[in-house]
Amino acid sequence: MIPVIAALLILALSIFFVFFTQKKKRAVLPPMPPLPPGPTPWPIVGCVPEMLRNRPTYIWIHDILEQLNTDIACVRLGSVHVIAVKSPEISKEFLKKHDTIFASRPVTMATHLLSSGYLTTVVVPMGQQWKKMRRVLVGDVLHQSKLQWLLNKRNIEADNLMKFLYSQCSTNENGSVVNVRYAAQHYAISVMKRMIFNTRYFVKAREDGGPGIEDERHGSALFTILLHLYAFCVSDYLPWLKPFDIGGHEKKVTDALKTIKQYQDPIIDERLRKWRCSDLENKIKEGVEEDLLDVLISLKQENGQPLLSAEEIKAQITEIQLATMDHPFSIAEWTLSEMLNQPEMLAKAQEELNRIVGVDVLVQESHIPKLTYIKACARESLRLHPVAPFNVPHVSIVDATVAGYFIPKGSNVLLSRVGLGRNPKIWDNPLKFDPERHLSEDASQQVDLEERGLRFISFTTGRRSCPGGTLGTTITVMLLARLLQGFTWNMPPHVDKIDLTEAHSLFKLRPLYAHAKPRLHAAVYMV
Repeated sequence: MIPVIAALLILALSIFFVFFTQKKKRAVLPPMPPLPPGPTPWPIVGCVPEMLRNRPTYIWIHDILEQLNTDIACVRLGSVHVIAVKSPEISKEFLKKHDTIFASRPVTMATHLLSSGYLTTVVVPMGQQWKKMRRVLVGDVLHQSKLQWLLNKRNIEADNLMKFLYSQCSTNENGSVVNVRYAAQHYAISVMKRMIFNTRYFVKAREDGGPGIEDERHGSALFTILLHLYAFCVSDYLPWLKPFDIGGHEKKVTDALKTIKQYQDPIIDERLRKWRCSDLENKIKEGVEEDLLDVLISLKQENGQPLLSAEEIKAQITEIQLATMDHPFSIAEWTLSEMLNQPEMLAKAQEELNRIVGVDVLVQESHIPKLTYIKACARESLRLHPVAPFNVPHVSIVDATVAGYFIPKGSNVLLSRVGLGRNPKIWDNPLKFDPERHLSEDASQQVDLEERGLRFISFTTGRRSCPGGTLGTTITVMLLARLLQGFTWNMPPHVDKIDLTEAHSLFKLRPLYAHAKPRLHAAVYMV
């Protein structure tokens, strides 16, 4: 009997010791930090019902940030934690301090279709494919030497812009009202077409030099994809709803890609045939690099085999166009709209052009470093009138703690372009268009479109920063400078003030129509 009691006593002491030890261990572990504040999610579906009731989603998310008076919020959609940020300090924690953790991208319906199964760069999750395509972009496509090589093609399109607008407003000695958005959009698209395909239009142009209906369809398809890439599609958060295509997102993206391929793929296929022809004589005759399509096709592996497949080339070309088309036209349209409402800015910008460039030649890319005020105007448009509510999402590859909050693995981190650029804690009078805020008292200080402190979003920073910042700046500033140099701009008849209402896309709700009159000698436009 005594041995049994002794055994029970030893067992009880052992259980007590283990329990006490584990409790002591738990007591010394640091507490789990909380998730960022946000609405209470439903089981399984999270806050998807609220998202569907509150469209557009970005306004609902920004309302949550305002209502909770926070710079970071967490909204769970399905099983995905969506983290919205509007503080530069917290943004820098994500993209600088913890860059390696948040350098991936989400998998979505639209990005999968656009990238042909993640064969491209911008929308591709971290991995070997991203590293491969990033090296191609940085070393072979967007390298400074390549951009200089393609200078003449950009000049051709900048001159075409002038001829097109001149044809619109020179028939009347007092000038005419023109659609600024139309001209600016197709300039941005045409520059990339010229650099990629060595052509302005896929099909015959109109008599006035504008795009025909086929090229308008191609441009419209590109914008459709751009607006649906990260449009909070329900099936991205609740995959079992994908067959129902709620909102019709998948059909819109699929149809748009079909249109793009209709015009691009025949050109790419024919060029591939010429470059990869087995006949040596044809290779020598045809295989001369004339544009970026030639560059992509001619890249080789160490064993001499093509580096890129046909599908990689096709998908990457579409992605490059998407990445370069929205900023130039939107910045030009918003800037000119603001200037028409504040004509002293228009006069100051044109005075800068007169002083630095003159009136006998058109502004060139070599003038851009000296166009300080015009770049400040473009920078202010980036701040106040962003092209999208959020930056391209970043995804956490492991659990992390940022700004004292727990950020679970797989979270989608969205830096708010609106919340940063219009944040009253960062900017004085944030809703006022004021280019002077970007000008340093030190006149030697360079002004550019990059915002390294993340006080607004331009080309971001870190591993997933935009490798095309130089090209994007060049196209944008050239477009704006040519518009300002080439024409005297005024309100259309019977208009006292340009309407600055935003669309849900954050583009200007109504296209800018403005009265344009040539301000240079006729011969300058005909170069």
